[in-house]
Amino acid sequence: MFDIFSELVEKRIQEAMRNGEFDNLPSQGKPIDLTYWASLPEEIRAGYMLLKNGGFLPEEAQLLKDIDELSEQLNQRVSQETTKTIAKRLEEARLKYNLLVELRKRSKLY
Repeated sequence: MFDIFSELVEKRIQEAMRNGEFDNLPSQGKPIDLTYWASLPEEIRAGYMLLKNGGFLPEEAQLLKDIDELSEQLNQRVSQETTKTIAKRLEEARLKYNLLVELRKRSKLY
């Protein structure tokens, strides 16, 4: 049964390729960043991927995205006051992320 399913999937992929359905995708030719997914526990990766593909970001994913954006902002030339504000927001996002991850780990233990 698995072989039949695999064949069906392969045929659909080949057909989509012939029809050009994979042409001009937004990330075509770019490496896939798996950093975020590697940081997630294995048992929740598939669920998070489904949510992400559906347009929903789990709070941890949004926080990681915010952390990346704030880190990039810190590297830009801005006023000292702006740098302090960004650094504070970055530290808060990191703290919140770490707390959420710790909470998830502990909830699995009990």
